[in-house]
Amino acid sequence: MIDSAGERLGASAARELRKIGRYAFGPGLTDAEFTRIEAEFGIEFADDHRAFLAAGLPLNSAREPGETWLHPWPDWRNGDPEALRTHVDWAVNGVLFDVEHGFWKQAWGDRPDDLAEALATARIHLDQVPKLVPVFAHRFLPSGHGTYGHPVLSIHQTDIIFYGTDLVNYVANEFLNEGHWSIDPGWTPPPLVAFWGDFL
Repeated sequence: MIDSAGERLGASAARELRKIGRYAFGPGLTDAEFTRIEAEFGIEFADDHRAFLAAGLPLNSAREPGETWLHPWPDWRNGDPEALRTHVDWAVNGVLFDVEHGFWKQAWGDRPDDLAEALATARIHLDQVPKLVPVFAHRFLPSGHGTYGHPVLSIHQTDIIFYGTDLVNYVANEFLNEGHWSIDPGWTPPPLVAFWGDFL
């Protein structure tokens, strides 16, 4: 059962996006569709993210300017499974790209001299970090039933920033403020998801 506060937050974000009028919407995802998607991709939608998608599935325009490498909205219903897998794996693969180019997390121990071994070691550690679920392009929310209100993270390799204090603030920042996003300077982030929060 979705927590009522999480449900309200996700539904409010969906209403705000509809009001902006930039996207068409398909029917919201059903419980059966959520179950199938979560099993197929090994993720769990946070309660607000689930409520957002249950209110209506945002549909992509023919081409989003500047977003050539990912489908902006994941098409959880009819999308190509391989494309969706690429989207789900985007954050981890970005970290691996940076490992290939010199990044190393101190908590992983000494970096192996051999690049293939370093990548394999990093992959072992990354397989244990919390999953992220794509919201739009390279904006993500942490996976997790029974959770809501997480900040939306913008992730490009190990360059990770807040893009919204929650899903409602994110919608305003991404689609209404046209890149002039704002976060209340008095905002105190909640406890952040392990590993990914270390970069903020």
